[in-house]
Amino acid sequence: MTDVSDPKTARELKGGTGLRRILNATGYSMQGFRAAFRTEPAFRQLVLLNAVLLPIALWVDVSPVERALLLLTPLLSLTIELINSSIEHVVDRISLELHPLSKSAKDMGSAAQFMGLVLIVVCWTTILL
Repeated sequence: MTDVSDPKTARELKGGTGLRRILNATGYSMQGFRAAFRTEPAFRQLVLLNAVLLPIALWVDVSPVERALLLLTPLLSLTIELINSSIEHVVDRISLELHPLSKSAKDMGSAAQFMGLVLIVVCWTTILL
């Protein structure tokens, strides 16, 4: 077993330093986006929602702050979905057995996504109506 408390080992596991680390991290992020898009229907639905809402946010005549809110809330919901999906994957990796803590973790991730969607509705209706 690898001792991750050793700073040298931890650096090696993280994939380098400086520009190499940034490039590696970018590659890992792109792999995460591809995995979410490939395996998570909810993520694909949010990508579609963003494809509709983001151009509208750029088109409507609103203040810069309002435009920022119209752009950020759908993107925030995508971010929340990535975190929610990662929680679900980790829970499933640990065990597929039904357990109250596993259910709570998944339910809380779902609740976070629900709040992200509520933020979209509240911001968009407040600004556009």
